[in-house]
Amino acid sequence: MGFDRKISILYVITKLELGGAQKHLLSLIRGLDRERFNPYILTAYDGLLVDAAKQIPGLKLIRCRFLERPIHPVKDILTLFFIYRFIRNNNIDIVHTHSSKAGILGRLAAKAAGVKNIIHTVHGWSFHGYQPGTAYYFYLFLERFCASFSSLIIVVSQWDKRKAGQQLSGRQDKFRLIRYAINPEEFRDEAGGSRVRNEFGLSEADLIVGMVACFKPQKSPLDFIELAGVVAKDFPNAKFILVGDGVLRKKISALINKLNLKDRVILTGWRDDVASILSCLDVFVLTSLWEGLPIAVLEAMAAGLPVIATDTGGVSEVVLDGKTGYLVKPHDIQALQKRLEELLTKPYLRNEFGRLASLSLGSYEYSSDNLLKNTTQLYLDLCFRG
Repeated sequence: MGFDRKISILYVITKLELGGAQKHLLSLIRGLDRERFNPYILTAYDGLLVDAAKQIPGLKLIRCRFLERPIHPVKDILTLFFIYRFIRNNNIDIVHTHSSKAGILGRLAAKAAGVKNIIHTVHGWSFHGYQPGTAYYFYLFLERFCASFSSLIIVVSQWDKRKAGQQLSGRQDKFRLIRYAINPEEFRDEAGGSRVRNEFGLSEADLIVGMVACFKPQKSPLDFIELAGVVAKDFPNAKFILVGDGVLRKKISALINKLNLKDRVILTGWRDDVASILSCLDVFVLTSLWEGLPIAVLEAMAAGLPVIATDTGGVSEVVLDGKTGYLVKPHDIQALQKRLEELLTKPYLRNEFGRLASLSLGSYEYSSDNLLKNTTQLYLDLCFRG
């Protein structure tokens, strides 16, 4: 198949919120060669990154009022037909989906519309060990079915690729590893770090522990508050910053009140200056229960921070236990406490872990050039094969 025009690509993502999948996708679209590609993005009507998407030259933004993260049979069917009609009316050559729900609906619509080139990027599988059995097997069935007619599936971690080999049927050469792109220079913002400390009334003597995450069960932010409660007792100068928002906010606020942590925990809400916030931290923590490869960890490492993270998904591929940070089991507050208190009492260890963490992300594998080159080549290979 040859092309005498631009290749039209429809990206489908559930919601343009401040998450790893969303940042990854917008970074990719910004770098696309507009002489070769004509990009569209179809997403939910609202989202914190909608304005950022609008500002990308040459990108056409389509917002669907029916598309939302929770399962809603009527809205989901309407979304499916919305995507189908858009594909049929706009001569789409490639449908490239991101995030779990958009990955299912977008691929089903693309198949129904006769699209030959269907790609999905996995940002963590929709099936995981914290689901009831019926939900687990329902999502596994959907992933297997959609994988059967997907042209390619991109994963961001080796863990997700192994998971596919164990759980999904079909040819394993469909799965390609392309890492998230991180620019370490963007996360070296010392002036911004000082500004953030001043904004929140933090002194230079304070030890700041932070986490960036959506307030949803996957990220287990209540564990972060539990950790703050036990560590605060022995470290009067320790303060805790939780960046994000979501469905668990009320429970988080209630737990902060219950543990008398109002003066020790700062809830910032969503922020567009994450690099500045990271620059004011001494230690970064992530308490997720399941992951693909959390971009928040990569950003913290790029900022030169030691990381304490739960050993889930592909986290162990980037956080080297005892070298760039520490890995603990999910929900293990005691282990989190032990590792955090060790880092808070040993500044030399924080500095060494942070230095090695930053160096480890300097490889081409995590560069924007790698993301763009490899993804673009996949598009061209699909469109010009045979």
